[in-house]
Amino acid sequence: MADDPKVIRMARTLVAAMLLALALTPVAAAAPRPPKVPLWATVNICDTAKHPSAIGIRASMPGLPRKSVRLYMRFRVQWRDPADKLWHNILGTGGNSGFVKIGSGKATRQAGQIFRYEKPAAGETLRLRGVVDFQWRVANKVVRHSRRITEKGHRSTAGADPKTFSAAACVLRG
Repeated sequence: MADDPKVIRMARTLVAAMLLALALTPVAAAAPRPPKVPLWATVNICDTAKHPSAIGIRASMPGLPRKSVRLYMRFRVQWRDPADKLWHNILGTGGNSGFVKIGSGKATRQAGQIFRYEKPAAGETLRLRGVVDFQWRVANKVVRHSRRITEKGHRSTAGADPKTFSAAACVLRG
């Protein structure tokens, strides 16, 4: 039976598969782990008495399993053009926070930004949403990045107005 060519081929195939699995194990262990906590972004303020003609964007991102990692977010506002039905970036500093350092290390971090605009003309509306870019940096080099568009339904909305507000978009009314 040990001289059977089928058995010998099967044994060689099994040994080769085990060696390949062992060879790939260190590579898999060294690869960055996916975040355990999902990334999210939400509108947590939309044209309230306390924040008239304003949109607040809040986001959350997990840390990485390294102390040296620095976490950054960039908050941007987009407006929806009713003519072409597309979202467009609001250009300049009025719609872009630039990358903001929000913390370091392994912990999940949240941050937010409020953008204020002129009230639309009477009878007009301005539909807004947020886009958040996330960066994980080590020694000022980006080692991971991601992007999220605001969505509704997030419970952890510190600074929300009203208190538990979470939306995908915001409509400013004139």
